[in-house]
Amino acid sequence: MPSVLVVEDEPEIRASLIEVLGEHGHLVRSAADGFGALREVTRAPLDAVVLDLGLPDLDGADALRMIRGISQVPVLVATARDDEAEIIKLLDAGADDYLVKPFSGGQLVARLNAVLRRSAAAHHPPAAAPGPEAGPGGLLAVGGLVIDPRGRSAHLDGAELKLTRREFDLLAYLARHVDQVVPKRQLLAEVWREPYVDDQTIDVHLSALRRKLGERGSLPRYLRTVRGVGIKMVTPR
Repeated sequence: MPSVLVVEDEPEIRASLIEVLGEHGHLVRSAADGFGALREVTRAPLDAVVLDLGLPDLDGADALRMIRGISQVPVLVATARDDEAEIIKLLDAGADDYLVKPFSGGQLVARLNAVLRRSAAAHHPPAAAPGPEAGPGGLLAVGGLVIDPRGRSAHLDGAELKLTRREFDLLAYLARHVDQVVPKRQLLAEVWREPYVDDQTIDVHLSALRRKLGERGSLPRYLRTVRGVGIKMVTPR
């Protein structure tokens, strides 16, 4: 049974989340505040954390950063903040996915199970030979962008890019398909590998990547949106 920590300060909501997750086969622990969450994370191994941002003692984003400082446990953020800039900050801080309140128990279970599957896949990736586009050592090079899929690192003009796990997966996939238009449904199938991820999640990750690549949607260098079709990585001229 996956072990999940629910961090929620409202007793009724916390009890409801515990009940829903327990009914779907999860072993649930709980905490009512940020410092309680940190104690639980250090107390025993966890498979995932569901983290509410409106905590009484710590801002949820600060709690997320502190959890990331001591553990790589997958974190699903539950937030009432639907602003794209705020969501990007959460993903940059180490969130693996997010749910905007209010959400149903079914949505929570689906998103959490998706996070757990991605985490399992990341720890046990299938063996694969480098594709024909890979350079020496399996490196992917597009202009000044160099990606090391094996070492899970990326550099732009010699400077390392600080990417979340999902941002790296998305960037590497697009680099493997350079100069090809990749439909969003293909990204859902090949990068997220989940039917429950929506287009907004992809857009948020693309926006974060563009910012880290030093570009804007109106001034693309590497990532171009082909309206109504998908995303294309190109070599800057």
